[in-house]
Amino acid sequence: MSGAAGPSNAAAGRATPYGLKVPVRITAAFWAIKVLSTAMGEATSDALVHGLDQYLGVLIGFALFVVAMGLQLRARRYDPWRYWFAVAMVAVFGTMVADVLHIGLHIPYAVSSAFYLVVLVVVLRLWSRMEGTLSIHSIFTPRREALYWLTVLCTFALGTAVGDLTATTFRLGYLGSGILFVALFAVPGLAYRCVRADAVLTFWSAYILTRPLGASFADWMGFGPAVGGLGLGHPVTAVVFLVPIIGLVTWVARTGIDMPGCSRPLRPTGAAPSSGRRPAVDQDRRPAVD
Repeated sequence: MSGAAGPSNAAAGRATPYGLKVPVRITAAFWAIKVLSTAMGEATSDALVHGLDQYLGVLIGFALFVVAMGLQLRARRYDPWRYWFAVAMVAVFGTMVADVLHIGLHIPYAVSSAFYLVVLVVVLRLWSRMEGTLSIHSIFTPRREALYWLTVLCTFALGTAVGDLTATTFRLGYLGSGILFVALFAVPGLAYRCVRADAVLTFWSAYILTRPLGASFADWMGFGPAVGGLGLGHPVTAVVFLVPIIGLVTWVARTGIDMPGCSRPLRPTGAAPSSGRRPAVDQDRRPAVD
């Protein structure tokens, strides 16, 4: 990917009527915030469900999810605060969605993991057939954005179920699961860097793995020694992860590092660019990591 542009270019890109609604440049900061948000979402969900009445906790989680998605979908341009607030609330509600099958309906983690995997594959297949691409660098229509967030929700539900599967059913424990997913998370990046594996495939593979990675460490910190945890408690754990998220999003918003070089409007696929050259951000094979 190209180098980061200055804040002036980033601000100009966000002001365009056809601007993307998601980050253009996938940097180390993106992955750091994503992992931290998955951990914060796991801890917040547990704090709401276990600290309050479980039905009230789910209701609050759902309300926060609706508010966050409403703010994001109503926005006309990419805004880091809205975007990452939406991701964080999807993390909270996605955890609850995954827990419903196991805790509420007593379905084994292996079955719920397989179920959410099938759902994710179906959603990705639908997105691909309808739009002809799964690239996040082409999210500039309402339908693509809706498909994007539906996919994100599915990845959180799947990742939560898989993380619990390895920690409990496979008896790796929360810390062991976290270490396992750190190693697995590195695989897509190495595949992209070393053998030039498909950018879209490696991005979504890494994106899915961030969920069990963050959630495993959040559970390890939040649960007590009886289950191999540190016993910090879920509310404290949520705050521990929230603080660096705020710091990183503040830095991203000020520097514009995730939106370089977008000084002209982006046009939907099929629209003729004014210069005769296809806009760089409308390329479906942009690098997935930077």
